[in-house]
This record gives sequence, structure tokens and C-alpha cells, in this order.
Amino acid sequence: MSRLPKAAQQPPLRSPAKISDLNSWIAQRAQQDTLRFITCGNVDDGKSTLIGRLLWESQQIFDDQLAELAVDSKRHGTQAEQVDLALLVDGLAAEREQGITIDVAYRFFSTPRRKFIVADTPGHEQYTRNMITGASSAEVAVVLVDARHGLQTQTRRHARLASLMGIRHIALAINKMDLVQFDKACFQTIAHEFEALANELGIASVTSMPLSALQGDNITRRSKRTPWYDGPTLMAYLETITVDTAKEERFVFPIQWVNRPHGNFRGLSGTVASGHISVGETVRVTASGQTSQIEKIVTFDGDMERADKGSAVTLVLSTEIDASRGDILASATTPLEMTDQFSATIIWMHEDAGLIGRSYDLKLATQWASASITGIKHRLDVNTGAHEPCRQLGLNDIAECNLALGRPVVFDTYQTSSALGSFILVDRFSRATVAAGLVAHNLRRAQNVHRQLLSITRQDRERLNNHQGKVIWFTGLSGSGKSTIANALEKELHAQGKRTYILDGDNIRQGLNKDLGFTDADRVENIRRAAEVAKLMMDAGLIVMTAFISPFRAERQMARELIGEENFIEVFVDTPLEVCEHRDPKGLYKKARHGLLPNMTGINSPYEPPDTPAVVVEAATTATKDAVAQVMRVLSTTSGTCA
Repeated sequence: MSRLPKAAQQPPLRSPAKISDLNSWIAQRAQQDTLRFITCGNVDDGKSTLIGRLLWESQQIFDDQLAELAVDSKRHGTQAEQVDLALLVDGLAAEREQGITIDVAYRFFSTPRRKFIVADTPGHEQYTRNMITGASSAEVAVVLVDARHGLQTQTRRHARLASLMGIRHIALAINKMDLVQFDKACFQTIAHEFEALANELGIASVTSMPLSALQGDNITRRSKRTPWYDGPTLMAYLETITVDTAKEERFVFPIQWVNRPHGNFRGLSGTVASGHISVGETVRVTASGQTSQIEKIVTFDGDMERADKGSAVTLVLSTEIDASRGDILASATTPLEMTDQFSATIIWMHEDAGLIGRSYDLKLATQWASASITGIKHRLDVNTGAHEPCRQLGLNDIAECNLALGRPVVFDTYQTSSALGSFILVDRFSRATVAAGLVAHNLRRAQNVHRQLLSITRQDRERLNNHQGKVIWFTGLSGSGKSTIANALEKELHAQGKRTYILDGDNIRQGLNKDLGFTDADRVENIRRAAEVAKLMMDAGLIVMTAFISPFRAERQMARELIGEENFIEVFVDTPLEVCEHRDPKGLYKKARHGLLPNMTGINSPYEPPDTPAVVVEAATTATKDAVAQVMRVLSTTSGTCA
């Protein structure tokens, strides 16, 4: 955000134009179409000032905004009778951090030709997620470039993100031309460089224009200082650009909630994501396949015969069928697809790394499902477009990934349907949004792999064993005593005639997981594989004991959900680090302290203690036989035949 200096050539504070016939004005605006556009680019390229200039020149600033703007401008040191245009966008304290726009600031204005919704997004790299939010609904991108610096990394990143989000028209606003004396060669160099990038990204059109947002050159009127430029002003471009949006004809209606104000009314509320629906048409619930006819289309303003894309309505069906929040309605003649595995472009938006195998919550339309990244194909270099190998995702990374979901969801590719082709990933503990994703295509194995029904079930095996299968998950620092207690517990269970097996971390790493190291990503995969094996063994009717450090809560929660809450007993062997380090049975802590063992849990890699374990064993002061007794008591309460 740039602020107007005291000597800026800026119009004095003035009142907006008066409307002589309000009814005529309202009628005129009602017939206009609306263009949604986004301003983006590197920090301090003048985005907020540019939007402020557009708002000012459109002369539709309210009196109270003018008064507040005058006060704010004086507070920020702007000369009397002058205003700081950037404050029109950044005026709210919630949107400013040391003078920087950090949220997506939406502004609305209109001209006699068109209405506009503009999203001003922050330029700093750490706020790339905000740019994604603004671009998700935009039709045009105004990419600003400081004429003094040319294209920068964030300029390229924003251009790529705009392309990924489906924006096909870009206005390249080469700003601050007054600071390079309106040099034609400078303008042409930047324009040619960006056009080459746009061709690579498949952008349909790029219109480059030399601007000075500060002084108003080529914003609404042609500047005398650029006689060599014969293109449109920025306002003329925005008023006349024709956006060819592919019309999605299929009816898609994500159900947001079931509306039951009283016992005689049941409606399905939501917003039509694409297509249209009319009373009497037959719709299908995609997940169940059940169909029914539309009896009523209810809105706040009364019943309608037809609802089009963007309409927020409540649909009343002629027959009651199984449909609830998260289901997707479609026309019975054009059914939608479902999948539990697909390939997608992931834009990572969180400081915590995105790890293969870690479980997240995925939200696609109104659907929720557990999801994990099963593979990272490559990461995209935003400068060169090169594909780079990648084991985990960092803040602002753009990568092609494969995902597996805990249950099938209704989907489509992003190119076909933005509603069914876009999703977010949410951290299961902090509830923070960690990534945005765009579906590229379904994975063939999602249709080729089917569960085989077996004649002998888990219950049959448990009856033969005369006890239930369970998983007892020991977690704690290296040297805490997990393996010792698990071994003693197995001896006790074996003496009682129970069928058991121990999955020990060191033993597993000598075979099944011998290809894994000790990075965070490898630790996640190590626990995922161990949990899958433990589940299979439990299905065989065994009491399985796992002795893994399993340092992260997210992976222990994944194991709990995979195995089942009723089958999972978490045992936290709570031995202080200093005790574990004093024991050091494998000499690992000594190596770590001498810098010979990176990623040692407790030393240079974190351990996250369980929040609500079933058993806490303070192994430093508890004898092994007493620890076994603790676990046996819990085991007896969860399985009547294991006492």
C-alpha cells in the first residue's frame, strides 16, 4: 500500500455527484451486469491506491466515507484538502497491519456501463492464501507491476494462481510510470516479459497499460504523458471486457441444511451451484440414488417456478427421501460421479508442513470427509514453471498430488465445475485451513479396486479364539519403557491363553519400513503403515500391542479412527526426558547430543503427549508388573472375554 505524499497531484476533497432521479438510477443499475475482478501483485506495487483511485473517479463515495477519509488522511499526515486514496481500501483497522493490507478487502462501485466487485488482496508471500480467496470468484485479474522493478516472484506466483483458479483475462497494470519518466522502452520490456509468461499459462488475453495510480494517468482518462500508448484506460477496459464463462448446464445443488420449522414442512436449503431447476422436475440424491420431484421452490420473497445458478432457495420434494446436509442433488437425467481417490493441484497455505499420509478433513461443496495425501508428484517452480521433486509441502507451495478419502464424495474436475472441483483441507486439531485444492482428474484405481467379501469374518475368528481382537497402542519417548511393558503384557496374556502379537518400532523398521528414515514425513508414513498392519492383525482376532514412539497426535488419531474407537487402547508411557536420556539403552540420546543423530524425538524433533489416553503409566516410578496390571484393568472393561 502506497500513501500519497503531501505534494501529490491529487484532486481536492469533493462531494459525489448528485442523482437527480433516484428511480431512474436504480432501474439503470438493475439492468447492468456485474464484473468481479481482483487486484494482485507484489507488495507496495500500489494495489490499494489504484482501487482508491477507481472509487474516487467513479464519484460514488458516500458522505460519511468522505468525512472519515478526510479525518484519516489528516491523521496519516496528508496535506489539508488532499486525501490518501489507499485509505479508501485500507481504512478499517482490521485490514491493516503496519500499513499493509492483510485481509481480502472487497469494494463495490459502478459506472453508467457496469457494476463492479473488486477484491484487493495482500502482496506479501505469507498471505498468498488470501489471494486464493479473492481469485476464487473473480473473472478478471488486474496484475500490478512496479515499473521500477518489473516482474517479481510474487507477480509470477499471482499470475500462475490466477490461471489455476480459472481466470483467463488479465489487465497488466504497469504502475508508477511517473517514477520512470513514462519511459516507453521500460513499459514494453515488462509487457513482453509478462506476455511470454501468460502464453505459457494459457491466459486468453493480456492487456498491458502504463499507469500512475497516484496521479491518475490512464486510469479513467488518457494521459498526455503517454502519447505513444494507444490502448484503453483501465476503467474503459473494465467497462468493456467480455468474459466468456463456460456455462455449466447440469443442475448441482449442495444441501446446506434440512429446513424443518414445524412438523408439516421439510425442505432442503442451499444455493444452486450450477444449472437450473423447475417445479415438477425429478432430482436425484447422488450418494443414495433416490429420486423425487420438486414440489415447491421456496424463497424469502415467496415461491418460485424456477431457480437459476446462484439462487438461495429451499426445495420441497413431493416424496420424503433420505437427504441431509452434505448430500448433493442433481437432475435425474444427468447424474454426478463419486470417488474416494483423485489427483489435484494443492496450494499449501500453512506454516506447518503438508505430509504424505497425514490425515486431514476435506471439505468439497458441503461434503466433509477424512483425507490424506498419498503422493506428491511434483512441486511447481513459480518462476520457471519447472517441476521439482518434493517429499512434503511448505507454505505457498503449489504441487500436483494424489489424495485418498475416507469415503466417496461427489466430485468433478475444476475446469468443468468450480463448485464440485474445488476443496479445502483442514487441520483436524487446530481446525485451521491448511490448503486449497483443485481436482484434476479421478484416479482409475478408485474404480478398479473393490473390497472382496470373505466368508470367514472377524467375529468368526474371535469366537474361535474365545476373545475379542484389540489394539493396545503404546506411545512415549525412546527409552521410556514401551517395549518392556508391552513384552510383559504379552507374557501375561499368553499365560491366559490369549492370541497376541507385538509390533515393535525397531523390528518393523528392519523389514516393512526399512525404506523410511526419521524425518517428519517418514515418521508419519511409519505410523500409517503400522496402523494398517495392526488393523489387519486385529481383524484376524489377535490382541495387538504396538510399541512406537508415534510422536504426533495427528497420526495417533488417524490410527484410532482407522482401527475404531472401541478397539483402540492408547497407553502413554509418561517417562520424563531426563530419565529416558539417563537410561539411553541404545545410545541414541548421546549421539543426538553430539549432533550425530538429527531428528531425535525429544531433542531436536517434537513429541506431542496424548490429550486423553486410556492409560497413563509413570514408568519412572511404576514397576513393570504394576503397569501391566493397569493395562489389564482397562482391557477387561472393554472386552468381557479378556478379563
